Amino acid sequence: MPAAFNHTIIASKDRAASARFYQDLLEAEQAPSWGPFTNLQLTDGVLLQFAEPPVEIQRQHYAFLVDDELFDRAHAMLRERGIDHWADPQMQRPGETNTEHGGRGVYVLDPAGHGLELITRPYL
Repeated sequence: MPAAFNHTIIASKDRAASARFYQDLLEAEQAPSWGPFTNLQLTDGVLLQFAEPPVEIQRQHYAFLVDDELFDRAHAMLRERGIDHWADPQMQRPGETNTEHGGRGVYVLDPAGHGLELITRPYL
């Protein structure tokens, strides 16, 4: 069997708040949670596990490929909730989206400060 991405643990200041943010933004499904994890499952079977580590959280970057319809809903949610977002990872173009790589993209920070990128076309 070839390798496939199965799950990742996302460090969170408040695992429930982070999971809700991702669930709303990505329209992810709740998954059974256990131990120190609050879990969500993406449509491709990838499990996102949120945990509160006992150390300072380093900013990470997570990029999600979404279709145009989900992008529109997620971008509308960001605007409706007044959540800061940018067209670029340097955060120099606030409130905008980009049209690089033949699609659209937006950057936002999650409740723990991780950088999320939503794109409608893969880079390669």
